Amino acid sequence: MKTEVYSWRISSGLKSDLERVARRRKVKVSAVLETAVRDWMAKNAADTADAEEQVRLHVAADRILGAFASGNRHGSTTVRQKIRKRLANKHAR
Repeated sequence: MKTEVYSWRISSGLKSDLERVARRRKVKVSAVLETAVRDWMAKNAADTADAEEQVRLHVAADRILGAFASGNRHGSTTVRQKIRKRLANKHAR
């Protein structure tokens, strides 16, 4: 049973769109809103998990590759060549 109330202001255009969708689906506006919020929360949780994975990968890569601190603000345009050169020097036999 739903017992909590949450309210906020929205534009009249968005309100009309919500009401139109609710009528078309033959459900209450609150059901459309709840579905939208649940979908957004699920996506946001996935984005958070992905962001955490990216941090983990960056930490792992930093241990292997290190960081470039050349002071060259355009260095990112040549990073591929720099990484390949560093790896070649590191693994040269």
